[in-house]
Amino acid sequence: MTDSSPAMADLLMTELFMKEAMTAVGVGAFQHTPVLAEDVIAYLACRSGGRYVDGTVGGGGHASAILEASAPDGILLGIDRDPQALRSAARRLTPYGERITLVRGNYAQMDELARSVGWTYADGIVLDLGVSSPQLDIPGRGFSYQHEAPLDMRMDPTIKQTAADLVNQASAAELIRILREYGEERWASRISRFIVEARRREPIVTTMQLVDIIKAAVPASSRREGGHPARRTFQALRIAVNDELRSLEKGLAAAWRLLTPGGRLVVISFHSLEDRIVKQFFQQKAAGCICPPDLPVCTCGRHPELRLLTRRAVIPLEMEIQANPRARSAKLRAALKVMSAEGEE
Repeated sequence: MTDSSPAMADLLMTELFMKEAMTAVGVGAFQHTPVLAEDVIAYLACRSGGRYVDGTVGGGGHASAILEASAPDGILLGIDRDPQALRSAARRLTPYGERITLVRGNYAQMDELARSVGWTYADGIVLDLGVSSPQLDIPGRGFSYQHEAPLDMRMDPTIKQTAADLVNQASAAELIRILREYGEERWASRISRFIVEARRREPIVTTMQLVDIIKAAVPASSRREGGHPARRTFQALRIAVNDELRSLEKGLAAAWRLLTPGGRLVVISFHSLEDRIVKQFFQQKAAGCICPPDLPVCTCGRHPELRLLTRRAVIPLEMEIQANPRARSAKLRAALKVMSAEGEE
């Protein structure tokens, strides 16, 4: 490969992951239960011969369902930032042979990554956002406030800044902004003050150190309501470390460029910040004329670029939530890229 673009620099092809998957230790621990899998297949309208992209392939749950639904000739490109996830996906998807291609990279560069493996379009794209269950469950990753571990939180281990770096180096004002903006944390100012005071005494390097600081900062009355007191802070730090919201904005745009007319985009989000970005993106693409209503003739020339397939977000049934409690906050939105500039299907 002679291409020196960032996407190509991070590219690891299927053969490498397939080989590593057969010998990797602990890969089996990365098990992925796909959320809203039946809805994903229905809204993608999977068919034999179709080309599909799973921009957040994880352990391969949705990818496997898509390959089954598009048999015998559908093909899939799986993308993930996490090499451990890709090794697990390779192991799970080995039976599909040449129908699956796996690439390491950020879905924000989806169109570049697709071109690097010879794809010029996709018939359907799915994005399953947020942190996966295996990332939460493996203590050493540092995502969970339930396990003692290094305060890491990187989805891509090549990223330089960890959560510990952020907690120990960011100013109090920056910590407040992160906790408020990404965690919608009511006690952002107080938690930030306690963090700054604690790190003066010693560096904050483990998850439980941070949990103890948060518990001390949040008043007892608030600790008894709204779930674990560290939940919002950990979410905020994870989003900041992995630049998740900006990646989502870029990823939606990249997916739209890659989709062929008539193609479908399905996005599953897990908190209001993600869902708001997806909803606004779809609304903007679905908008037609934006001329003032009193103008007799349209001068903007704008036509809808998509048709909404979900007027409201689709949420899991109670049966799925009972089987997979982490599905509780999932919201699915789907859209179809229209066939022409005039907005005709």
